[in-house]
Amino acid sequence: MRFLIYVLASLVAGMAVGHSNAPNFGNLYEIMLYILILIIGIDLGQTFRLGEIKRLGRLAVKLPVATLVGSLLGGLAASLLLGIELKWGLAISAGCGWYSLTGPLIGQYSAVYGTLGFLANLTREIFTVLLYPVTIRRIPKELAVSMGGATTMDTTLPVITKFGGSEVALIAFVHGFVLTAVVPFVVPFILQL
Repeated sequence: MRFLIYVLASLVAGMAVGHSNAPNFGNLYEIMLYILILIIGIDLGQTFRLGEIKRLGRLAVKLPVATLVGSLLGGLAASLLLGIELKWGLAISAGCGWYSLTGPLIGQYSAVYGTLGFLANLTREIFTVLLYPVTIRRIPKELAVSMGGATTMDTTLPVITKFGGSEVALIAFVHGFVLTAVVPFVVPFILQL
């Protein structure tokens, strides 16, 4: 619980600083993301052997596929409930949490839905950070990885590892990697329909 308070306090502090003073970070966020992935790779390399990667087997394919299908079903339900065109709901949900890609891709077709795609996928990432520790009390921690979508390879991986344990880290990384490879093809495909 204390971790959630730290996350929320950091978010509020960041919003306050951003509101009062808008520092220009340039592409510093991208460099920090690369450093994060490097550190995660070093940790995974020290922790896991090649045999453990093979042990993942079908779960390495089933979980990302189930996540994508579940996301698309959620987009379908949201389209029907909100009365928006099916194409937009599916494209937004196909982002699987990758807000920095989904928003601009959809924004090429519609600024409104591009913004919505950005916000919906950003919200997915934030909810993963906040709710993964709580969710794993109810469902298996390996399956709860799906809530993070493509972000489980990078930004939500530290939270998943901290609360799910190091044995879930490899599953989360592979899950995020597969979705990160698939999302750039699925979203434009849906937008072309």
